[in-house]
Amino acid sequence: MPHLRRVAAALVLAGAAVTTACAVNPATGSRELSLVSEGQEIQMGRESDPQIVAQMGLYPDSAVQRYVRDIGLRMAARSERPDLPWTFRVLDDPTVNAFALPGGFIYITRGILTHLTNEAELAGVLGHEIGHVTARHSANQMSRAQLAQIGLVAGMVFSETVRDYAGVASQSLGLLFLKFGRDDESQADELGIRYMTRLGYDPRELAGVMRMLSRTSELASGGGRVPEWLSTHPDPANRSESILAQVAAGDYASATTVERDGFLRRIDDMPFGPDPREGFVDGGAFHHPGLAFRLDTQGWQVSNQKTAVQFISSDGGAAVILTIGDGSPESALQEFGGQDGVSVGSGTRVDVNGSPGVRAPFEAQTQDGTLAGEVVFVDYGGNTYRLLGLSSSQGWPSVASTARAIQQSFRRETDPDVLSAMPDRLEVVSVGRSLSFDAFRSRYPSSVDPVIVALINQIDETATVERGLWKRVVGSN
Repeated sequence: MPHLRRVAAALVLAGAAVTTACAVNPATGSRELSLVSEGQEIQMGRESDPQIVAQMGLYPDSAVQRYVRDIGLRMAARSERPDLPWTFRVLDDPTVNAFALPGGFIYITRGILTHLTNEAELAGVLGHEIGHVTARHSANQMSRAQLAQIGLVAGMVFSETVRDYAGVASQSLGLLFLKFGRDDESQADELGIRYMTRLGYDPRELAGVMRMLSRTSELASGGGRVPEWLSTHPDPANRSESILAQVAAGDYASATTVERDGFLRRIDDMPFGPDPREGFVDGGAFHHPGLAFRLDTQGWQVSNQKTAVQFISSDGGAAVILTIGDGSPESALQEFGGQDGVSVGSGTRVDVNGSPGVRAPFEAQTQDGTLAGEVVFVDYGGNTYRLLGLSSSQGWPSVASTARAIQQSFRRETDPDVLSAMPDRLEVVSVGRSLSFDAFRSRYPSSVDPVIVALINQIDETATVERGLWKRVVGSN
């Protein structure tokens, strides 16, 4: 991505110009090394925000977006950096995640929203991320140790032609999901408590978030996926206890707002887990019900993103990348070949399971060597699909037949069960009297494992479900 290279170059020049640059941390008042100005922080956030939105997608419910934005902006306005261009977005992503970019760009996923139980927990998560920004953790980390990493990440994005090669788009986001150390995490927890309590939210609820994340991690260790918020935010074993100790030592008697019912009503009917309408793998095939196509995976790993589907070889050395382009297959091929560093061979008209298309070999010169492969453009369903198969010039001959098999397997999806697939959804139910957990599950059955039902309600399976609002997950059928 060009903007990362520009930022990296600017930072390197800044580092060459001064051997030590100290600044006062606005959130802590301490002096610390800083080679990144506030203007550069804002620039990085503004330039990276469109990439985040394109790759992860915005949750389409404008009411939920406004709800989260309002809470975030009210806390940010009472932080030490109120004049940053604070931006709060809910991403349409099922992972349990929240993260911040320099300059005041805060993101929270629908996945973590479905695991929270009240507004105070939401405020705690947002306050924690605001704390990373106000304390300049990302900027300071870059100043100390990330300049080389920025250059490496920029170098991995070979060109606009092959920027998605073998997960490069995801890897480039590593810059944005910087891993923070324990000191930074503890400080962000402290700042999160500071900001949420300024609006009257009960700070003890942030400890509940940490317990939920720890339980989610325990479940993931059995074969699932560790929550992104834990993979990017190291979670000491005593994290929850530390938060409660801080609360006990402080004067937060007036901070009592929890707001459970209002929060739960706002997330009622939210999709839970991955949305199969956007594609899923089953039976050795990738199915996309929303666009009514399928491809064989040929045993390659599938990375399904908002803007691309990647089929990646087991050694990571080759990929077939599916995207949607503009124009006819012929004009798309011409545009593809017109890019700098790309040399395209003679195009051949092909029939891809009843859809017209064009195929051509190509080579791409990159700063890391020559890539080779074949590209197929297919006219299907009113769209032109680009299937880009590529590897290193040396590696392409050994993977070409498998890549071509994936490309040629593109075809119409006809399975009615696939075409009608819909996501599970969160449903908030009103319990009129106390029930055992088993009785609650029996009366309000869910489409997910009981352990998950307990997790998203932040209770254990031996707890009593008291009168009030609770969550379950219902399937589409």
